[in-house]
Amino acid sequence: MKGTEWAVEHLGLPARDPAALADWYVRALGGTLAWSNGEVPPALFVRLPCGTLLEIYTAERTLPDTANNRVAGWRHLALRVRSIEAARATLEARGVQFTEPVKPAGGGGRVLFFTDPDGNLLHLVERPPGRHFSD
Repeated sequence: MKGTEWAVEHLGLPARDPAALADWYVRALGGTLAWSNGEVPPALFVRLPCGTLLEIYTAERTLPDTANNRVAGWRHLALRVRSIEAARATLEARGVQFTEPVKPAGGGGRVLFFTDPDGNLLHLVERPPGRHFSD
């Protein structure tokens, strides 16, 4: 890669129980286990269907406001979907619970927030054709 060509390689995600959280990403989001160091506690890489890699490893401590979208730092993982309703139905069938309604998305479209078992914030985002960030 040339000096200014950037690509996201992976996102780091500390977890209370890395194996359990990796299993949730495999089960709920259709990810696949890409790598494990084979140790206890493990460090693992899960590849989401879109190609994004999550590095899941042991957290040293937790914070009560992990899911607070207004705390400084990386706050959520946005997953682009064609239909929020279809994605929601799939995730609910896999045990994901939604506690908020669908909301307008910055840049156009709609979003629906949810959390993983460790309280990390994710959301589905649906963009109308021809709007910001659409394909």
